[in-house]
Amino acid sequence: MADNNESGTVAGGSGKRVAVIGGGLAGCECAHALAKAGVCVRLFEMRPHKSSPAHTGADLAELVCSNSLRSDELTTAIGVLKLEMRELDSLVMQAADATRIPAGKALAVDRDRFAGFITAKIEADPNIEVVRQEIASLDAPELAGFDAVVVAAGPLASDSLAASLATVIQSGATEVEGAQRLYFYDAIAPIVSRDSVNLDIAFWGSRYRPEEDDYLNCPMTEEQYDAFLAALMAAEKVAPHGFEKEIHFEGCLPVEEMAERGRLTLCFGPLKPVGLPNPRTGEEAFAVVQLRAENADKTAFNMVGFQTKLKYPEQQRVFRMIPGLENAEFLRLGSIHRNTYVDAPSVLAPDLSLKARPGVYLAGQITGVEGYLESAACGLWVGVSLAARLTAGGELPQPPVTSALGALLGHLRATPPKRFQPSNAHFGLMPELNRRAGKKVRKELYGQRARADFAAWLAERAGK
Repeated sequence: MADNNESGTVAGGSGKRVAVIGGGLAGCECAHALAKAGVCVRLFEMRPHKSSPAHTGADLAELVCSNSLRSDELTTAIGVLKLEMRELDSLVMQAADATRIPAGKALAVDRDRFAGFITAKIEADPNIEVVRQEIASLDAPELAGFDAVVVAAGPLASDSLAASLATVIQSGATEVEGAQRLYFYDAIAPIVSRDSVNLDIAFWGSRYRPEEDDYLNCPMTEEQYDAFLAALMAAEKVAPHGFEKEIHFEGCLPVEEMAERGRLTLCFGPLKPVGLPNPRTGEEAFAVVQLRAENADKTAFNMVGFQTKLKYPEQQRVFRMIPGLENAEFLRLGSIHRNTYVDAPSVLAPDLSLKARPGVYLAGQITGVEGYLESAACGLWVGVSLAARLTAGGELPQPPVTSALGALLGHLRATPPKRFQPSNAHFGLMPELNRRAGKKVRKELYGQRARADFAAWLAERAGK
């Protein structure tokens, strides 16, 4: 959107203007929802003029870790969250459906086409102006005159913006313990070229679905596994900065840290052999390393669960000990980066605005949600709810806590502040069923209740 007049409004729009900082999943979802409601959005993205430690390109909504958006099944909270996002006209889900590649029960995308799809949609929207510029402070003059500001800078917010956010938060902290900025480390898994995988050893197949070719599997004998484990634990790691304490998100631990928890930890985690019999022998191996396709042509494969903080030479040496990867060509090596998030229950109001700076909202992973879809869903909610406030003058009731989105938002306001940690979407965030049921049936019941309650919330919202 080009500014054709002094106010930057679009003919037929609401006349309201919002600045969104960050062109990742959350920022794009937020901008799309606001623009759809007639709100003029100025989306600030610092790339390509300045990049983060993990980004490589200039497209919006770049997926910097895995290309998987996880399970599509409605017996999982993330599967239910996808359905709810689609019902709210999620741009991320539009892109995912348009760029999907085979990945068994998971929803995986061609990451380049995915980012290209979202970039094209955002840049073509007449209510959105994309400005390639870093916003270094919440007091930057570029933010003056907007009806609201949304910070969706993600877990890789620039040091200057993170410092500004921390200052604002601390200024309103008074005696609230833990209201300062928090952070943890997240790790990225390597990507290998398919042509370099030894297909005389590796075999195709998804777990419990040997007929599928969504994954390449590298089987290990017990002897090979033990040798690999010893090398993994002895390998040299990248050390954190001296002033930073290492805090890893439990759901995305570096593979070497998992290995340190016990000899068989990896065999019950990312190297689990169950459901992956070798078609050459008909038997399950002692351990199996899975490689998931990164693109539709299956020329590149992600090492599933191999997020790592090993030094680059060590990654090549140790990971080439895996049978089938002896001559692996690494298209991308693993790395670590700081993930910045706030103590949401202490510093955010229920509408995700800063208590210390009304009119400034946070969206995405910086709020303390964890994961691609969770971040996008948070940005989508901020966009939808803020649009209702600006254009209709009323508050949009939050989704029920029995829904996936409602439970995720509830995590940001109900968790005891001293114990707050980022969370993925999972059924444990929802109220209990208050009935006895087996594990499989229980998941189905959680999913059914979530879908019914979210549908009722949508119907009530439409009726108003």
